[in-house]
Amino acid sequence: MSNNAKLTRGSIPGHLVSQTAPMIVGVAAIMSIGLVDSYFIGQLGAQQLAAISFIFPISVALSSLGVGIMVGINSVVARAQGAGDDDRAARRATFGIVFAVGCGVVLGLALYALLDPLFRLMNADDALMPFIRTYMQPYAISFPLLLAIMGINGVLRGQGEARKTSLVSITYAAANWVLDPILVTGALGFEGFGIVGAAYATAIGWICGIIMAFVLLKRTPLPFDLSLLKRCDIGESAGAIMSVAGPAAFSNAINPIGLSILTALVAIEGQAAVAGFGAAGRLQSFAVVPLLALSGAIGGIVGQNWGASKIDRARKAVLYAGIFSVGYGLAIAVLLFSFGEWFADFFTEEAAVINQFARYLTIAAWGYAGYGLLIVGNGVLNAVDRAGLALAQSCARVFLVMLPFAWLLRGSWGADAVYGAELAANVVGGLVSAAVVWWVLKAKPEAPKNAGAPAEPEAA
Repeated sequence: MSNNAKLTRGSIPGHLVSQTAPMIVGVAAIMSIGLVDSYFIGQLGAQQLAAISFIFPISVALSSLGVGIMVGINSVVARAQGAGDDDRAARRATFGIVFAVGCGVVLGLALYALLDPLFRLMNADDALMPFIRTYMQPYAISFPLLLAIMGINGVLRGQGEARKTSLVSITYAAANWVLDPILVTGALGFEGFGIVGAAYATAIGWICGIIMAFVLLKRTPLPFDLSLLKRCDIGESAGAIMSVAGPAAFSNAINPIGLSILTALVAIEGQAAVAGFGAAGRLQSFAVVPLLALSGAIGGIVGQNWGASKIDRARKAVLYAGIFSVGYGLAIAVLLFSFGEWFADFFTEEAAVINQFARYLTIAAWGYAGYGLLIVGNGVLNAVDRAGLALAQSCARVFLVMLPFAWLLRGSWGADAVYGAELAANVVGGLVSAAVVWWVLKAKPEAPKNAGAPAEPEAA
């Protein structure tokens, strides 16, 4: 066991707090970008707000593919450190960052080429397409910047450096906060670019985040070092990362893909329904930040302890995480159910949009506890190299529960069928995930080849 595998010793609740708390700040900063974008774009008009509602699930789906790559890097780095192989961890860290950037180039080019057919498939009408194009073209070109950040954050997370990943996120979010009012609606004597200004602000923020990420990575035991690639088995390293990253990327992308289809179904009800659904989705993303942070933190904790064959510590971390997910999910549901219209007033003054916004929260919010169990469960499965199971349960949630529910009831329920579908998918998905994770953790992983350090006394 490596001396750098700090999550294999000490208090489990302490590690959960120390790893999750900074990530809450970092994830909140990331999610706030969507809220700030929606606020300033909403000042431009209802059409622009509807356009960004179509854009949102696509940008989340692409980002989710990046998160999957980050999870793969996190997993291989954490398990290598837990097994005591610091040299392998260093090689995979550097290769992982290069690999992430390469994936970003491929995804960005594909997005640029497929813009029109993609959004036509989502039922975006002719009036909205110019707004969608003008935002998505610079977004696609700059997308490799985001994947560079994801790659570095995967290395940092694998080392248990949650505070550093949060600083990276805060850096590029803060740049976006400052630039949005200037580049979107105009400020300080500058007219602003309209909706495309939000894309420019995002790209500049990513550049700032990359600079901060490299500065922080240099201060860790696994700094970026291209010379390590000479000793790296490219095929083996890529395979190790993709064995987790491939299923994890698609697992993370399944939900926004489902959201894209739901958006297309909501679009049948009109622009007000799309605008309300999209804006409420942005608020929801912010509300579940602690759950998202926990799902990111659990990977490093479980991964290092699994790699070190400390199974009881891994199980204990999962149990505490599950209890928090249920408690927090129910508490935030009560809050959003009670104040849905009050929150809607921040985004728009149009009564029809406010009504759809509040209606969505009234129904869908009660599934947040299940959603928390699902994403934390996926984080655990990815950490122990069972990403295929995470992908399977995510696919089942969307394609066996969410989409059939929405499709079958949309004729009689209208937009409520979409909101109810999300609720049903989260409740069923959470219960299934909890059962699958507990079954997997009953198994005992193979002992690492160089294990031999005596076990340290466990702290509660």
